[in-house]
Amino acid sequence: MNNETYQADVEILDTTLRDGAQGEGIGFSVQDKLSIACALDELGVSWIEAGNPGSNPKDMEFFRLAGNLSLKQSRLCAFGSTRKKGVTPREDPFLKSLLDAATEGVVIFGKSWDLHVTEVLGVSLEENLAMIAETIAFLKDQGRIVLYDAEHFFDGWTANPEYALKTVKTALEAGADRIVLCDTNGGNFPNTITEGVNAVLSFGRIGIHAHNDADMASACSIAAVQAGCRHVQGTLLGFGERCGNAALAAIIPSLELKLGFRCLPQGNLESLSELSRRIGEVANVLVPDNMPYIGNHAFSHKAGMHADAILKVRHSFEHIDPRSVGNDRHFLMSEVGGRSAIAERARKIDPSITKDHPVTASLAGKLKTLEAEGWQFEGADGSFELLVRRELGKYKPLFKIDAYRVVSEHPGGSAISCCYAWAKVWVEGQQEIAAAEGHGPVNALDKALRKALNPFFYNFDIEKVRLADYKVRVIDGKDATAAKVRVLIESTDGVNTWSTVGVSEDIIDASRAALVDSIEYKLISVIERRFKGLF
Repeated sequence: MNNETYQADVEILDTTLRDGAQGEGIGFSVQDKLSIACALDELGVSWIEAGNPGSNPKDMEFFRLAGNLSLKQSRLCAFGSTRKKGVTPREDPFLKSLLDAATEGVVIFGKSWDLHVTEVLGVSLEENLAMIAETIAFLKDQGRIVLYDAEHFFDGWTANPEYALKTVKTALEAGADRIVLCDTNGGNFPNTITEGVNAVLSFGRIGIHAHNDADMASACSIAAVQAGCRHVQGTLLGFGERCGNAALAAIIPSLELKLGFRCLPQGNLESLSELSRRIGEVANVLVPDNMPYIGNHAFSHKAGMHADAILKVRHSFEHIDPRSVGNDRHFLMSEVGGRSAIAERARKIDPSITKDHPVTASLAGKLKTLEAEGWQFEGADGSFELLVRRELGKYKPLFKIDAYRVVSEHPGGSAISCCYAWAKVWVEGQQEIAAAEGHGPVNALDKALRKALNPFFYNFDIEKVRLADYKVRVIDGKDATAAKVRVLIESTDGVNTWSTVGVSEDIIDASRAALVDSIEYKLISVIERRFKGLF
């Protein structure tokens, strides 16, 4: 081990840009990777494993440009394998590409499971040890910090503990700065992880790299730290190959808030939710609503008794303060929500509202009536806020749709469809008409509506708003195609997300109602931010 000073009690390596990119449906451009690296640096993870420069030109292009990023808190590392059989490290083109990446650190993976050595690599057990030792020694001679990933360590340690431990000792004796034990198949339980870590702990600075195939990645990572690991690898949002990697957005706050370890620079934990969403936006992945700590549902309360209790004693139904990770408490509005929850939501608009205020009773009654008609507000925070504003008399319509039309054409039975929409809107006595073409009727209407409004609200960033999710629910199936439908849409401007709802027998009109609420919510939030107290 060298004498470098470690930056945290538990060192965090984020592999979103390498292991995360192997997840199904995930693809990063070079610019995407640069943006995510900047966000991870802002969060303050110790290491960013940014790719395998020997595997594709895009990763090498990233490393070429990454020198201009001026990262302030994180260090980059490139990823690769031990030398190939039959060549020296100096002759191996993949190891040369690691050096060409010019990163401070290098992550090298090698085989710990004898099955992989003989059946996958097709080399002898002794040759595998030589590949590990020679590769690490070569990279250390080139001045690199070497993090050695002991691939399939726990499976190898279970099958042939003597050999698995010998591979780790070989890496350490060759000069590896970190020994990272990998649950590559993701099938082990925390007790196995703890036993494996204990077997290696005396060797040096040990880390953990867990996959989630048994839904144990976070638990195994925490168990490894409790057993003595001081380096944790994962992807911020948990995506990765197969069932994904350990989710750092859940592990980091558990370590910091529950176990007292320091993983990020002081104060950075409060930016976790916002930066996770920013990275999800770049990756085109929605942060799961039920994701611990940072998900929209992580601190959501629906039952009236729960809401009443939490307003009296916060920790009665919340294991941490949501603000510590940059999240918010949400009270879900429904007929079972209770007046305490309604009053708490209303107080964000008017601080004088109490549980016994007449407006609270009025809102409770209105919720029951609307939900009986098919409306549902527990997942539509934007529409509920507009409902509260109307009830409080703090609502002024910003625009009115005078008329709209949506046309969907399928010429000649072709699978190719054409959807058009036009909308006529009024804003403070002025009229605007706009038309647009879209991928489907709702997309066409959305484009036409925002195009008509843009001349009036061109500096309100409504062009940045897009639909992140769209759901339709038939309310009462007995009416067949004449049944009412409920449309729930989730919108985002790239920073914030909000949901709105519409109900009608006409799916397009239900979509129109949800779209109008979405745009009004965005406009009002901008006005409130710029001109406090206007609404």
